[in-house]
Amino acid sequence: MSWDFETDAEYQQKLDWADRFVADEVEPLDLLFPHQQFVPLDGERRRIVEPLKEEVRRQGLWATHLGPELGGQGHGQVKLALLNEILGRSSWAPVVFGCQAPDTGNAEILAHFGTPAQKARYLEPLLRGEIFSCYSMTEPHAGSDPALFRTRARQDGDSWVINGWKYFSSNARTAAFLIVMAVTDPDAGPYRGMSMFLVPSDTPGVNIVRDVGLPGEAINNGSHALIHYEDVRVPADALLGQEGQAFAIAQTRLGGGRIHHAMRTIGLARKAMDMMCERALSRETAGGPLASKQFVQGYIADSYAQLTQFRLLVLYTAWQIDRYRDYKRVRKDIATVKAVMPTVLHDIAWRAMQVHGALGTTNEMPFFQMLHAAAVMGIADGPTEVHKVTVARQVLRDHRPVEGMWPTGWIPARIDAAREKYSRQLEHEVGNW
Repeated sequence: MSWDFETDAEYQQKLDWADRFVADEVEPLDLLFPHQQFVPLDGERRRIVEPLKEEVRRQGLWATHLGPELGGQGHGQVKLALLNEILGRSSWAPVVFGCQAPDTGNAEILAHFGTPAQKARYLEPLLRGEIFSCYSMTEPHAGSDPALFRTRARQDGDSWVINGWKYFSSNARTAAFLIVMAVTDPDAGPYRGMSMFLVPSDTPGVNIVRDVGLPGEAINNGSHALIHYEDVRVPADALLGQEGQAFAIAQTRLGGGRIHHAMRTIGLARKAMDMMCERALSRETAGGPLASKQFVQGYIADSYAQLTQFRLLVLYTAWQIDRYRDYKRVRKDIATVKAVMPTVLHDIAWRAMQVHGALGTTNEMPFFQMLHAAAVMGIADGPTEVHKVTVARQVLRDHRPVEGMWPTGWIPARIDAAREKYSRQLEHEVGNW
């Protein structure tokens, strides 16, 4: 067959095992230890979580997207997508399977651009799940626009000295190291004048001013840090990649991160849809089950259509990444996935919440968390609006303006062209009358 939508039998068995394992062993962690998946393991959690990680390793599903030289299986993005659909149901599952954000993206750029010494110090323990990392890029006044970044790194002898502010540096408070993006040559512009640095989190001058939280979390008790880098001195070998290479490194990291978020979103949206269907079949009102009401049936049909379309787009994009090994070449579809993702999750979670009635709006159900996750996804790794602009520009490159007054689809001109094309046959028909 030239087209095939089946998963090979051997890997499907792995997926079936992961499905059961996540449901039976991992999802309970979300209830026992909520919002603690990026906190270094203590005695109690270590006794529970470490054996789960070991079982994943025995099954050959640890960090599967990485090559064998990095401790993974080299399965690529399509197989990771199929696995991530399962892991997306649980906030703990990516950690247990060694493919959690932001560490996956940080590991990827360390693997591509790190020196052997950097890999030994940062990448290897990161891949083993012994430490966590932080990607410190966005700034309070600039968001993710690199043209507006002000954080500077200047050379001072054999060292670099970093000064500036970074915002929404996720997991900074529990990370062992930070990857900091800073301006090193302001005259070279944002695409050639910025560099990345590996900064241990206990370096003097790394000041976490606030740990910004999400709705429902206590003030100053979140996981998204506002950081003031104040005369942070790091050695010359803290430079990740080449000087001025930060933008290219960032694109490598963010491209992968965006598609991985989308993979996990499939699982979360499917969880919401499953809950909606269960409630529709279980709850009766106005003379019959909710499932018999056309409005609810419309919710289910719309959700199925949205989720199926989104899933196929994600898998197709993952397939392209595996085939071309070039995130830039797949930029249009990665941006499309990123732009579509928040709406898909929001719409399905909202419908599920509505079907659950008053219960759906309470903190005894997870729908508001899903809605908030959708809102965050519309901003993280670049706002939805920016990605739509990217998609439009990429699409327009494949089209050309028409010369003259009328568009190429103007029917009168097309009729004339059709008559001209078949004029000889048309004349023959006329002559036979």
